[in-house]
Amino acid sequence: MTDGPFFDDLRVGLVLDPAPPITLGAGEAALYQAIAGDPLAIGLSTPVAERLTGEPGAVVNPTLALHVSIGQSTVATRRVIANLFYRGVRLRRTVRVGDTLSTTVEIRGLREGRRRPDRAPRGTALLGITTVDQGGRVVVEYERCPMLPFRNADAPETGHADDLGGAETELDWAAWAELAPAWDLSSLPESGPWAVGESRVDPMRDTVSGALALVRLTQNQAAAHRDPARGQRDQRLVYGGHTIGLAQASLHRLVPSTATVLGWLSCDHTGPVFEGDVLECTSELLDEHPLHGGHLRAFAVRVRAERDGELVDVLDHRPVLLTR
Repeated sequence: MTDGPFFDDLRVGLVLDPAPPITLGAGEAALYQAIAGDPLAIGLSTPVAERLTGEPGAVVNPTLALHVSIGQSTVATRRVIANLFYRGVRLRRTVRVGDTLSTTVEIRGLREGRRRPDRAPRGTALLGITTVDQGGRVVVEYERCPMLPFRNADAPETGHADDLGGAETELDWAAWAELAPAWDLSSLPESGPWAVGESRVDPMRDTVSGALALVRLTQNQAAAHRDPARGQRDQRLVYGGHTIGLAQASLHRLVPSTATVLGWLSCDHTGPVFEGDVLECTSELLDEHPLHGGHLRAFAVRVRAERDGELVDVLDHRPVLLTR
């Protein structure tokens, strides 16, 4: 179904045909680094990765692994109008350079939008996504919610009215601790003081560039990210994960003691992003918990884009980190 699926093609329980597996080599890692500029040490340095993990070999930046998973999940979103949210993102394994990722997408819920005379009918779908490595071991699990058009503008109402739920709001530190590897964090810089509830603005703003390269690298099939005619304002929409990648890079600049990303409580796209936008990131420490001689830390990273002389909200990202 290379031209779809459309909303009215879907049913709860449907498992979509998978995208091709992707092997993450040094080339993929280098191209991602050129696009995102992420200073996360474990993804930049093989010696650091080996000291932290106690195992030989280079490690893939966990956000790149998530990008590949999201790209493979676009078998469901070739016709996407907008991606509304991610939630329950859990990274269950460290991805090594040379690992191969494969992704399964299941339809878990459907909700038709309210019909309006000024637009074609549309609806939102809750996708359950699981990505495994070449050994069948789960790497990441999460849910995401895209908005999709109907195949036929005059199609009858589907009756789909599922409650698609909301974002996580409670931090279950015991559950997050189960995801945290027992690494030797002593080679990382010590965490400086950061009070819970304190917000910090990253003094380095960043310009969105290389959007098509990231889309192609991750095999993202959403036409809105490739074709201006399918985007907004006659412009290609920047893939939402691109903004997440720049937000994650900003947070790692502010927290150089980060060992890895364990997952996301939630991630809401609050506005569109276009190539050339200049992004400004503000990070708030939501809570922290001591573990393995370091900390689990949950942040809210809010991103605004400068466009036409104005700052507009575009992202509310809530990652959980393992730090020294």
